[in-house]
Amino acid sequence: MVVGLVETAVPAAKSTVSSAVKKPTTLSSDPIINVARGDPTIYEPYWKKMGDRCKVVIAGDEFMSYFCNAMNLCWFLLPELDNAIRTLHRVVGNAMVDDDRFIVVGNGSTQLFHALLYALSSSNMLEPINVVAAAPFYSSYPEETKFLRSELYKWAGDANCYDKDEPYIEVVTSPNNPDGSIRGTVVNREGGKAIHDLAYYWPQYAPITSKADHDAMLFTFSKATGHAGTRIGWAIVKDKVIAAKMVKFIEVSSIGVSREAQLRAAKVLGFIADDCRNPDVKGENFFEYGRRLMSERWGKLREMGMKSNGVFSLPKYLRDYCKFTGEYTDSNPAFAWLKSREGLNCENLLRDESKIITRAGPSFGGDSTYTRVSMLSRDVEFELLLERLAAVKGTVNGN
Repeated sequence: MVVGLVETAVPAAKSTVSSAVKKPTTLSSDPIINVARGDPTIYEPYWKKMGDRCKVVIAGDEFMSYFCNAMNLCWFLLPELDNAIRTLHRVVGNAMVDDDRFIVVGNGSTQLFHALLYALSSSNMLEPINVVAAAPFYSSYPEETKFLRSELYKWAGDANCYDKDEPYIEVVTSPNNPDGSIRGTVVNREGGKAIHDLAYYWPQYAPITSKADHDAMLFTFSKATGHAGTRIGWAIVKDKVIAAKMVKFIEVSSIGVSREAQLRAAKVLGFIADDCRNPDVKGENFFEYGRRLMSERWGKLREMGMKSNGVFSLPKYLRDYCKFTGEYTDSNPAFAWLKSREGLNCENLLRDESKIITRAGPSFGGDSTYTRVSMLSRDVEFELLLERLAAVKGTVNGN
């Protein structure tokens, strides 16, 4: 059994012993715990508690056309989702969404990342434009940039080491995945362009200090609310030409985005915005719930780290004033950038001693003493993770 992975159900053959009693599957010391992926199942209890408040009913004759609004630049964007996105950003205060900004919806932010690489590149260039990100960077950026073997752009590595006098695209993730740091551009040269990935710039993960106001910003439904399976992301873009090229990319690659998925996203985002605007309603709004949960988890993880006898250490984050909450708050990143003491390979150590699967530091442009641990798993998995981490002695070299 692997905890944290989707298992494929296989029809069982008829048992010859019908009276056999099956023991329930439990999270014992035997299963592998997979915290390499950022599957946001942490939020399932909240949405289960909400019941039918985000229920969507679609009649059989609805959404049959390819088009949502042929007059809109992003012709496959559902007006309800456009409105919900702008409303939530205004309520939270984490991004500028004035009417002169263009919203482009995609099948997750991954498709939008590809669309932006296409839109920011030029077919007139003799060489592909360089794509860089400061290490540690999101581990999928190199793979996604290289995957199509495009002649328009190419992966050029760590932005901290970029010294070429050539056009470039810098990808900035803030708060950063994997280490949770607040980032800005590094290269800052003439001819440079930037993509700002703000997937984690929400109150449950970090203080909202200002409205982000960049040329191209990416957000994703999965990390904002936990609905990863809906596969909805959106870009906020200043330049109409860039937005139009992104729309063209999505048109060619998938002929738009599912309207059913967009409607669900609109319903959930609208529900959160309404809850935040009505603080007199009893109970926590979604962001209060998420911030409390993430804060509790980080508190437990840091407590475990203090008892690890120097085997592990964690990054420290400065408190900052959050304009959304109106108070000073801590950063509680979606991932823990775990560092082992020198001479140990952190990923191998956790795998070999405790059957914990993580994503290794070198995948992010870091070294092998680091590994990334997801903080977004279900409660029972997270508690078992803490139990396993506390038992690691660092006796396995793992190199």
